[in-house]
Amino acid sequence: MSKLKNRTALVTGGSRGIGAAIVMRLAEEGANVAINYTSPGSFEKANALKEKVEKEFHIQAIVVKANVGVKEEVDQMIDQVEKELGSVEILVNNAGIAPFEPFLSLSEKTWDDTYQTNVKSIFLTTQRAAKKMIENKYGKVINITSTASVLVTSPVIPHYISSKAAASHLTKALAIELGKYNINVNAVGPSTVATDMCDEYLADPQILAKEIEANPMKRLGTEKQIGDSVVFLASDEAVQINGHLLMVDGGLTVKAAQPEDHMNHEQEVTL
Repeated sequence: MSKLKNRTALVTGGSRGIGAAIVMRLAEEGANVAINYTSPGSFEKANALKEKVEKEFHIQAIVVKANVGVKEEVDQMIDQVEKELGSVEILVNNAGIAPFEPFLSLSEKTWDDTYQTNVKSIFLTTQRAAKKMIENKYGKVINITSTASVLVTSPVIPHYISSKAAASHLTKALAIELGKYNINVNAVGPSTVATDMCDEYLADPQILAKEIEANPMKRLGTEKQIGDSVVFLASDEAVQINGHLLMVDGGLTVKAAQPEDHMNHEQEVTL
């Protein structure tokens, strides 16, 4: 499989969860990958992933440390990628946080941290990477947003929901501005995926059951499904797709909530 052979990709927040799955799929399709991590605790995971993709897919991989919400660190990170792998051709803005805090007790720090990680990072990394993309007249930017981009998915994460809506709209604005340089800017919107970010939330059996029941497909999404979607948007198969939010959510965002007495979940429909 070589849809992305010899392309250079950078995945922010790429050491674990959805980010790691995206790294795996990009590498499987032949891309050389830079795996961004932030905390010292993430280094071992990033380095293990680097070694894994190099061994399995025979591509080049590096690990790059940066808080992608800080301009100086973003500049240093991309300088390193350009020096070791070449110009970033595929940028996956995956880094994100979702601290649970009800609005009335939400701290200013949590608000600022959420927007710095979920929105400002897209601005900083895309602005920096786009300079070389414009020179080369080629680029793919894929932002990982959420079903929260279009729906209020929980009453206790207004900062997260609004940040993902901002990221979705930023995707569209950048698609218009950068499209003339042959740069595609799109987003992928997952529903709930069982990653370590959701471990505590999904550990409650009742919550897990409700998440599954609420989804039209009656299942959670997987990390690989998000990786597959990123590969598609990064490939030549998606050359005319720009400014699009690809929902990988089992139909969750097109399903209106209904009272239980409007639906019989045990009844099978016969066609």
